[in-house]
Amino acid sequence: MTLDARPILVVPIGAYEQHGTHLPFDTDTRIATAITQLALLRCQLDNFVIAPALPISASDEHRGFSGTLSAGTQATKEFLIAICRSAEWSRGVVLVNGHGGNADALQSVHYALDHEQITHAIWSVTGSAITDTHAGHFETSIMLHLFPELVQIDTAVVGNTTALDQIMPTMRENGLRAVSTTGVLGDPTTATAADGCLLVEQNVVSLTQVLLQCSSAWSAAS
Repeated sequence: MTLDARPILVVPIGAYEQHGTHLPFDTDTRIATAITQLALLRCQLDNFVIAPALPISASDEHRGFSGTLSAGTQATKEFLIAICRSAEWSRGVVLVNGHGGNADALQSVHYALDHEQITHAIWSVTGSAITDTHAGHFETSIMLHLFPELVQIDTAVVGNTTALDQIMPTMRENGLRAVSTTGVLGDPTTATAADGCLLVEQNVVSLTQVLLQCSSAWSAAS
């Protein structure tokens, strides 16, 4: 057995979609990229390469909200598979997802990469509340911590705080607008930079563990 000196590719995945009136369209991209960068600094290893973030992904559920752009689930899936295939020079690929709407695409990506025996890991930014899933306390707090100059907190309004599993069928069929005219799921009015600091740290710790595990597990090549 010899050590494999090839790098590991890390790909942040974002989105470009409405986040109420108080957050920018590229919120998911900014969060995924920042957490990736912070986790790589925490790893203190030089065997990672970070790719440019995917700025537009599967945001069809946000149709009807002005400014949103979406590539759809199928195109997102095919794009990510192609990227991973092209990274044959790497030991493997870690996909860092910042957008919940990519779940279906990433599940399909995982199955395809497993079938093709392409070494990979998939990690997603996570919160704890199932009633705070889009432009609410979680994302707004993180943005207040990371990019306070981009948050228009004075315009924030409470969105739909119903549990996600209860509104998901309607949202899948008719889009987010059918369950939230504000485009918000959760309550951004309670957000604070202090909470955002804690939430970022939790996610950085989690991603750092995954990156270190991948570095160790993928370091030996026959």
